[in-house]
Amino acid sequence: MKVPVISVNNLHKKYGNFEAVRGISFDVLEGEIFGLLGPNGAGKSTTLEIMETLRTKTSGEVTIKGMNLDQHPNEIKKIIGVQLQTSGFYPNLNLTELIELFAGLYNREVDPMALLDKVNLRDKSKAKFKELSGGQKQRFSIATTLINQPQIIFLDEPTTGLDPQARRNLWELIRDIRQQGTTIIITTHYMDEAEVLCDRVAIIDQGKIIALDQPGNLIDKLLAAGFEKAGEAKKANLEDVFIQMTGHHLREE
Repeated sequence: MKVPVISVNNLHKKYGNFEAVRGISFDVLEGEIFGLLGPNGAGKSTTLEIMETLRTKTSGEVTIKGMNLDQHPNEIKKIIGVQLQTSGFYPNLNLTELIELFAGLYNREVDPMALLDKVNLRDKSKAKFKELSGGQKQRFSIATTLINQPQIIFLDEPTTGLDPQARRNLWELIRDIRQQGTTIIITTHYMDEAEVLCDRVAIIDQGKIIALDQPGNLIDKLLAAGFEKAGEAKKANLEDVFIQMTGHHLREE
């Protein structure tokens, strides 16, 4: 039976009189892909940043691998990987130099080419970060979360702005990382992405969790309540047509 690697209990976050996170509780199980879903301003990114030790909470308790966030933040940082936004990289360093830089910060010995192989970027090892396409930047950003060989990684909207091929390529990368035993917490605005990738999702609205279950179970409950979609539902969508006709391969400059 899988055990929780993250436990969030009655978490609150206030900014003055505004309460962004309003007493949410959930567990993330070992080895799962767990999705945090919600509209803009719902509190999902704030929750993610608190778990990442990047933002302080107002009250509540967070434990990661049995360690209390308040008492052991430095130990927690050693076992998690956090995806940086693309603005967090030195644009004039090439990918090998960036990996070596981050490895030094973690005090780790890393083979840059092996890491680039994992994200299909070996041929870009001497390219500067600013020269990469959007999909390449996102894949490299995920590669940097793996430098310290984390047990848990956090991905904040990793496929935003990518074309269909790059998006599905990133899905495969995320699945591959999970297959190696890593627990993944992801935020996304794309419901199809959450349905394909996530073992369980928490839907957050106005700072509260309003649903938490497997995507399939949430869909079944909606249908059991009498929901009917206008028109006959098709077994494929336009993105499937696009991928089928143009191919799965990446077309990156």
